[in-house]
Amino acid sequence: MKKFLVFLLMAFAVLVLAACTANENAGEDPEEEEPATDEGTETEEGPDADDEAGEKVLHINNTIEPTSLNPSIGFDAVSWDPLNNLMEGLTRLDQDSKAAAGAAEDWDISEDGLTYTFHLREDANWSNGDPVVAEDFVYAWKLMLDPATIPPSPAAFLAYFIEGAESFNNGEGTADDVAITAVDEKTLEVVLAAPTGFFLDLLTNPAFFPINHKVAEENPTWHAEAESFVANGPFKLESWEHNSEMVFAKNPEYWDANTVKLDKVHFAMVNDNNTQYQMFQSGELDTATIPAELSDQLIDGDNVYIGNTGGLEFYRFNVNEEPFQNKKIRQAFALAANRQDIAEFVVKNGVEPAFAFVSPGFTTPSGEDFRDVNGELVPYDPEQAKQLLEEGMAEEGYEKLPSIVLSYNTTDTNKAIAETLQNMFSENLGVDVTLENQEWNVFSEAQKNLELQFSRSSFLNDYNDPVNFLESFITDSYMNRTGWSNAAYDELIEKGKTEKDEEKRWEHLYEAEKLLAEEMIIMPIRYYNTVVLEADNISGILRHPVGYFDLKYADKQ
Repeated sequence: MKKFLVFLLMAFAVLVLAACTANENAGEDPEEEEPATDEGTETEEGPDADDEAGEKVLHINNTIEPTSLNPSIGFDAVSWDPLNNLMEGLTRLDQDSKAAAGAAEDWDISEDGLTYTFHLREDANWSNGDPVVAEDFVYAWKLMLDPATIPPSPAAFLAYFIEGAESFNNGEGTADDVAITAVDEKTLEVVLAAPTGFFLDLLTNPAFFPINHKVAEENPTWHAEAESFVANGPFKLESWEHNSEMVFAKNPEYWDANTVKLDKVHFAMVNDNNTQYQMFQSGELDTATIPAELSDQLIDGDNVYIGNTGGLEFYRFNVNEEPFQNKKIRQAFALAANRQDIAEFVVKNGVEPAFAFVSPGFTTPSGEDFRDVNGELVPYDPEQAKQLLEEGMAEEGYEKLPSIVLSYNTTDTNKAIAETLQNMFSENLGVDVTLENQEWNVFSEAQKNLELQFSRSSFLNDYNDPVNFLESFITDSYMNRTGWSNAAYDELIEKGKTEKDEEKRWEHLYEAEKLLAEEMIIMPIRYYNTVVLEADNISGILRHPVGYFDLKYADKQ
């Protein structure tokens, strides 16, 4: 242990003294380093230039260029955080983080829970003046599901609750089989494959935002530039200097424009944690994240927002690569990681260590928390870890483990965690692990192609139900990325999505998580939270436990 503490002190010294490394906040698992991307921003003309002209201008940071502002393609926080303020779905999370009326003013649900009929607002318009119509949703959702869409939507699986959606996306059905119908210009009918209690919450996700079908049919790349972008949300895209800055302006065509207090929002792309903090200190930025090395002195400040975020940081084992085809060896590595120390001394900022997979905050039918009911499933137990490693090596006939490479995408926090794990595996297992860091685009492709042996990941929930995370690991899921397949697990997830009795449905989810822990195809590290420094004159930014930040109610004095 003494050796480990010395290592931590050395690591912190390096983080404080070294030049700042990249803080990439992107990824297919929506939010890589800091789940909330509502950080401070800088403008070329200075932060107060617009304010002096009498406008309320918020300066925030998107860290990097959005992957795509095509709603169902981006599939990451750096795309969906901006989109959540440019666009609006049928429903929108309200100030209590509940699904409320959005572009749809109300809806009817059939007695069997299968058919939803949405009534669109008469005054819901696009920023170019076109009315938002039912066909805009039909077009957008079928584009998301169309297997011929290039690039294919990584979010398509979210729509599988709709009748005919999965078969169309898999190439086994047709677009006509998808049960989405524009009954008339302002009425949309959706039929589900099975009753889905969280469907209205699911629809707040940016993947289900509409697309102005007339604009998109004329210009398929409408989403790539400010000049062609059309919005139906609180803000419109005024300008976009790629890889540098986006400027949003209040959208006068938005049905609830009177609620929107800000005149403009400047999104910078500052991919460095320390730089954006220094910009906040100098008054250039309105919000910022706290660098880990400054957490102890800043975390209790009056200008710090701390909130829950439904998500998990974890590592994936590639079960097709030696030695991780062996379950006991996977278990050994997981039990050798001291998550409490990683959370408390490395990540800091009040994060909680993850001793299981589903994050806290999901309320069961009986009113309890899923995490409390299913308990801790992945403890820190170095002695048990050593025994499991010995047994696993014996099963495989190993006298020495094959070489192991732990891969992570480049950020300062990711590097510190990887180095800490490297030390723990050496101290607790006697195993030397090689570290490899890659830029996000290279890393993401390699992980999806199962080219990485042992690699970092993160996940932020897309909707407010534990099945959202757990379904990532069914056979052939886009989010699986481990090579693992288990028929029993697939069956539990299917029941966890379709069982009509809510108590029984949650029982299936408890069992699925326990099976995931037994198989240990992934190793949990910590649950996410949101920690943001906020200037005293800023108020009203909504940061939802599950969902993307919302500036509709934000104000700047």
